[in-house]
Amino acid sequence: MNPAMKPPYYAVIFTSQRTAEVDGYDDTADRMLELAAAQPGYLGVESARDAGGLGITVSYWATLEDIAAWRAHAEHTLARERGRAEWYAHYELRIAKVERAYSWDKSQ
Repeated sequence: MNPAMKPPYYAVIFTSQRTAEVDGYDDTADRMLELAAAQPGYLGVESARDAGGLGITVSYWATLEDIAAWRAHAEHTLARERGRAEWYAHYELRIAKVERAYSWDKSQ
């Protein structure tokens, strides 16, 4: 677990169903991860996608204001618009406050 991620903090849960369109998606996704990591309050991200195109990305943020600033970021706004037009058949976004967190690691 990232040492900076001490509750409370916020999780932005982005669940999406991809379309068959792939042109530019990977480059844009990589750029969004790079940009998000440079934003104030960014704590980390976890992501998975299945073979059918269903994906879940969870990004972690220190405050709701940090999340709002990321949402308003100009390049993120353009990527979101392109996602709606080309890459996603459907998505849902949820914001949750993490009150408690713990982990376990077999190697420790």
